[in-house]
Amino acid sequence: MPRIDLAVVPQRQGSGYPPPFDGPCAERVRQRLGNAGGLIDFGINLMHLPPGNWSSQRHWHSHEDEFVYVLAGELTLIEDDGETLLRAGDCAAFPKGSGNGHHMINRSGEMAVYLEVGSRHPADLTTCSDIDMMSANADGRFVHKDGTPYETDRHG
Repeated sequence: MPRIDLAVVPQRQGSGYPPPFDGPCAERVRQRLGNAGGLIDFGINLMHLPPGNWSSQRHWHSHEDEFVYVLAGELTLIEDDGETLLRAGDCAAFPKGSGNGHHMINRSGEMAVYLEVGSRHPADLTTCSDIDMMSANADGRFVHKDGTPYETDRHG
């Protein structure tokens, strides 16, 4: 049956970013609706972003188009050219290869809920605009922009 039961879709809190870059996204919650529905060509995430949290580090994609649709609350979209307030019913599109880094911050006092849609291109490279970090869809690892890996905690 194509209906997805949100109650059984796993919730993942935080991000996969290495410290300290994971901090601003620590309380965000993602449900991978595309995975739950067996989709392969594109992904859809239901995101819950508490006050004060970031959607991600500011980034852009080499081979993936990205789209967000705000369901509840309000978010501040930050791009190279400035800030835009997005409220419930607003949407934004981020074409692949633009070089225009984007992310959203919940500066309100309420939970923001939005859908995040991306094309899952296997050759995609995500480049962070404000920090020395990037990630390839091919392996999902976060590395410095020169390709060297981040140090991992050897104690645990």
